Amino acid sequence: MPALITREQAREVAIKAFMSELDRIIPPDQIVPLRGSKFIEWEDQVERLVRTVAPTVLEQRAALEDNAVVEKAGHCPHCGSDRVYLEKQTTQPEIISPHGRAVIRKQHCRCHCCGGSFSPSEPGLGLTGGSAADAAGGGAVEPGIGGAGIVCQRRPGLGD
Repeated sequence: MPALITREQAREVAIKAFMSELDRIIPPDQIVPLRGSKFIEWEDQVERLVRTVAPTVLEQRAALEDNAVVEKAGHCPHCGSDRVYLEKQTTQPEIISPHGRAVIRKQHCRCHCCGGSFSPSEPGLGLTGGSAADAAGGGAVEPGIGGAGIVCQRRPGLGD
């Protein structure tokens, strides 16, 4: 299951957010008076629309991404080991964009080998088995740690 939602669901949420703010600025009922009499007041209303709708669209777009949910952890970007596992819990960090705060769902992995943690949803990680260093053209391992033919040493207290 690569995406968290369907396009139809994402569009419905975005349209609902937009329509709610539009109804606040330009009420559909002719009896309800328009708010504000100065251009700056109208700009403030439109800015509120942008601060509400843009983060909603960003959240929905993130949920539509192919790597929104991964089923395999891939390789550790810290040591290159494939001895990684997906943690059961997910977090919902708040991302601050130029248009406001957006909340996204984020999975986490932990490496049995080095104990490092990372998000498999980041570019170059997850199902492809690569890492950020691989994507940049370099090796993901430090000399002497986890490379081909080198066994990664376990840290005390880490279970398999």
